[in-house]
Amino acid sequence: MRPLFPLHPTLASLALGLILAAVNGRYDYHRDELYFRMLEPAWGYADQPPLTPLIGKAAVAILGDSAWALRFPAILCMVGVLWLAVLVTRELGGGRAAQALCAWGLAFAGVALGFGHLLSTATVDLVVWAAVLLFAVRALQRDEPKWWLAVGAAAGIGLYNKHLVVLLLLSLGIALLAVGPRKTPASKWLWAGVALALVIGSPNLVYQATLGWPQLEMASAIAETDGTGNRILLLPFQLLLLGLFLVPVWIVGIAALLRRPEWRPVRALAVAYPILLVITLATGGQFYYPMGLLIVLFAAGCVPAAAWAASKGRRAILVAAVGLNATVSAVVALPLIPVAAVGDTPIPDMNSTVSDQVGWQAYTDQVEAVVTSLPPEAAEDAVIITANYGEAGALVRYGEGLPPVFSGHNELHEYGPPPPATDTVVTVGLDLDDVLPYFDSCVRAAELDNGVGVDNEEQGQVVAVCRGPHLEWDTIWPDFQHYS
Repeated sequence: MRPLFPLHPTLASLALGLILAAVNGRYDYHRDELYFRMLEPAWGYADQPPLTPLIGKAAVAILGDSAWALRFPAILCMVGVLWLAVLVTRELGGGRAAQALCAWGLAFAGVALGFGHLLSTATVDLVVWAAVLLFAVRALQRDEPKWWLAVGAAAGIGLYNKHLVVLLLLSLGIALLAVGPRKTPASKWLWAGVALALVIGSPNLVYQATLGWPQLEMASAIAETDGTGNRILLLPFQLLLLGLFLVPVWIVGIAALLRRPEWRPVRALAVAYPILLVITLATGGQFYYPMGLLIVLFAAGCVPAAAWAASKGRRAILVAAVGLNATVSAVVALPLIPVAAVGDTPIPDMNSTVSDQVGWQAYTDQVEAVVTSLPPEAAEDAVIITANYGEAGALVRYGEGLPPVFSGHNELHEYGPPPPATDTVVTVGLDLDDVLPYFDSCVRAAELDNGVGVDNEEQGQVVAVCRGPHLEWDTIWPDFQHYS
């Protein structure tokens, strides 16, 4: 069959990598990236395992301390996801046309562009999920159960990034029990893979257990604060993760997995998807949690979609769909609009990561001005306490001559409390009504403004100067702890 796209998947991955490399430094750091820069190497943290922060630190050590350098691993991750998806398509019998559709469709889908130009735990997790699912397809479709060891190894590594891979394995396990192959749950190789995952991931799991499973507290906090919104967004956003124009492809993939006799060994993939949606709904998880499985359903759908597009007219329809999807995805997901103008567009409302990449230098300058205005005797032992890790990370990254920076947010709480002699505190983003009871006085000193009209968590927040803590910092500091 003539390929839908005459270029080899290698060129699709090169095109994706070059485009991401060209635009990755256009906006500022994302708040999570600023957080990763601050975290000290460890087996784990209160809110997440250690892999993504360690990857970011390694990139900075090799390539330099810049947003572009920190994000370079994200490019490699998305190229890896693309190739893993193409291998799934090939594993299911997809020829050149199907593999080309998978490569070019995914390369410029919303997920690749959105998560490929930022370093996030979700970016790394996509590689883990895609690898787990490819190896599972090989174990099932080839009837080669030793591949379950590869599944276990990939899942074990994934435990050092996020524990969400457990939800994938749970969903797939329930689906295998429901639709088979019936012999798989009893396979010694499958259980050997489970054991391997636990052995590889055990240091991180032990770390969490010794601290009382703080990530469970973190998950509970997210569910409490964002659970309702996440549940509302979950189903609609499944249509947007890859892009609206590619929805028919992964829908066809689900149908083909359920109907094709030759795909009977892997039909559990299609059943696992609604199970994963139900689990995500029940736990109030983020709408993008099922994304890794959705990519593999798209990879499967490329096989029947390519077969459907045998005629010239149908090929034109499919190529146009991929092109339109790429155009829309690029505008929404990539930092193409100048930062000075993006606030006048709906893009920040459509893509929340955009607003989280704006204003950090301006906010730092405004905090510096407040610190500079302090009397010398107050500035000598002053500290800064921020409401969240983005603010703390920005002050550490861009601040010059600032006092020590602390925050009660997530893992940063463990890096406190301030020194016992601290009498003056510059607060950033904290509610003065919450803070004032701990001090003799708190005075508003400034209001944060990014200057480009982009609404984010910091815009309009108060910078204040508080003096005279009522209690010792060891006593006060636990009250500043919060997870989100």
